[in-house]
Amino acid sequence: MPERSWIAVMLPVIVVHGGAGWIGKERAEGSCRGVQEAVLAGYRILQRGGSALDAVEEAVVAMEDNPMYNAGCGSVLNELGGVEMDAIIMDGKTLASGAVSAVKGIANPIKLSRLVMEKTEHLCLTAEGASRFAKAMGVPEVEEESLKTDYSRKRWVENLAPGSNPVESQMGKMGTVGAVAIDSQGNVASATSTGGMLNKMVGRVGDTPCVGCGAYADNLFGAASPTGHGEAIMKVTLCRLILFHMEQGMSPEKAADTALDYMKTRVRGIGGVVVVNSSGDWAARFTSDQMAWAAVKNDQLHYGLYKGESFTLPVTNT
Repeated sequence: MPERSWIAVMLPVIVVHGGAGWIGKERAEGSCRGVQEAVLAGYRILQRGGSALDAVEEAVVAMEDNPMYNAGCGSVLNELGGVEMDAIIMDGKTLASGAVSAVKGIANPIKLSRLVMEKTEHLCLTAEGASRFAKAMGVPEVEEESLKTDYSRKRWVENLAPGSNPVESQMGKMGTVGAVAIDSQGNVASATSTGGMLNKMVGRVGDTPCVGCGAYADNLFGAASPTGHGEAIMKVTLCRLILFHMEQGMSPEKAADTALDYMKTRVRGIGGVVVVNSSGDWAARFTSDQMAWAAVKNDQLHYGLYKGESFTLPVTNT
């Protein structure tokens, strides 16, 4: 009898975060619900045999469209009251990535990042160049006011006052969004999107659009997406550091904890991360007070907000 040919199929997994920091009671429920909706949007693609790349993009789009988060609609404002956004997406199969920084008037920067990856020879386009590229690709421009919320305007005004500390305020109320996934073919991907730092200088670019900082994905080891103080994340190249630890044999949870602890002790940076490895093991870890996160594996939805908290529901009941 002829030998049978077996093709291993990976159990798909997706994990998302809605930002690390402190989330007030009035926003906690909406933030937790939003990450659950986002992770299910991505998981539905994986269930149909879709790619990890499509899944993380879909999940991040859902959060960019949700005013609960500091990304897309809901982005924090810069010192002049404007919206400047950063995003990145990375394909672990090829190490290809695309990013945009300080982009304006775009509803979904993560979609534009995907176009940068697939339609240009570059890894990142910024500000006016990103806007010109968006127009060339037929990406519709939106009014800047449509990306602002009453909450973002309120926080901007509060931090214009003499003696205010936007950096300290941001550390308490982060909202960068991100996702990692592995699909049935064993390909991993990562995506992250943000409005940046509260009351930042015009033109400030943080960790998000930087490969190895704001995202990293490599089929050999896994993928990571962070949230937290951007300058600290850049100083330790947080995502690449996590994958390095996984290369050394650490589990996603141990690798994330080790890297986050290093960032906290070395540069006093607080943050969080979602991680998946090449075997489909995952983690959602943070050193901040809270981080809204959700994950789906084996048709089980997991989610939480506080440290040590994890709830589980069958996907069919969501």
